[in-house]
Amino acid sequence: MLCVLSRAHHVSVRFSVNIPNFGDFADPATVAKVAAAAEQAGWDALFVWDHVVHDKDERRGQPFGDPWMLLTAAALATSRLRLGTLVAAVARRRPEQLARQVATLDSLSGGRVIFSAGLGGPIDGDFASFGEPTDPVVLAERLDEGLDLLQRYWSGEPVNHRGRHYYVDDVTLLPASVQRPRPPVWIGGVWPHRRPMRRAARWDGVVPLFKTAGHGHPPRVDEVRELVGYVERHRVDRRSDPFEVVVGGVSPGDPAAARDLIGPLAEAGATWWDERLLQTTDDLHRLGPVLDRVEQGPPAW
Repeated sequence: MLCVLSRAHHVSVRFSVNIPNFGDFADPATVAKVAAAAEQAGWDALFVWDHVVHDKDERRGQPFGDPWMLLTAAALATSRLRLGTLVAAVARRRPEQLARQVATLDSLSGGRVIFSAGLGGPIDGDFASFGEPTDPVVLAERLDEGLDLLQRYWSGEPVNHRGRHYYVDDVTLLPASVQRPRPPVWIGGVWPHRRPMRRAARWDGVVPLFKTAGHGHPPRVDEVRELVGYVERHRVDRRSDPFEVVVGGVSPGDPAAARDLIGPLAEAGATWWDERLLQTTDDLHRLGPVLDRVEQGPPAW
């Protein structure tokens, strides 16, 4: 965690690489190769998607990898790079199993995990295909209850819980997470939906998508500023704590153009730039184009 959420004239920005967990990146060795190249080129983090089948019509026939196994391979190939999901679908996972996976990766990596979570989707593909609940209200309840359990599990203290969706009877999961009191938790959601942003305000960061900008397209500065202001107003009790705002897209290769793009977003409150290829191109899940971009290094802004 890096920067206090603010609208200061200049804030530091860190840079991450974003890849799906399907196509070429279903292979842990391929993800390890990307991670090693990213660390060598000066990127700060690698994030992978968390999907089972995604869009079945679009992705039919493509292989998928488990994100935590992929990140384990990345951890073994690196020593500095931060690692995590964008975003983990807590509502379709058992919190106790997820807690163990994250804590194990946190130990293996020496405390380099960033845990990002959201409702997950597509609901028709990743949930309905397996008989999982599809009501967004139920998924939101499971997400919030699951997040609470995760941080309690990571503490290494005894957990007893009687909730709407989960039950725990006198369980202590050891070892605790390496990072204390827990790995940073970032929350995903689509702006201008307010509820996910209020959820994010209770944790350590926000990873927004925007209705006005598809995957790979940078958001508008005024929307980032509006979102940051909204989250600030809901962090009354935690405004002194570090908070991350993650935006991304395809950055320009020209340094001046990259500064013109990322500088105003940073001034609006963004603290991370997440490099994402367009979802409308097959380059998204192919090693060659992604590795070419990774080896060029982060935007020189």
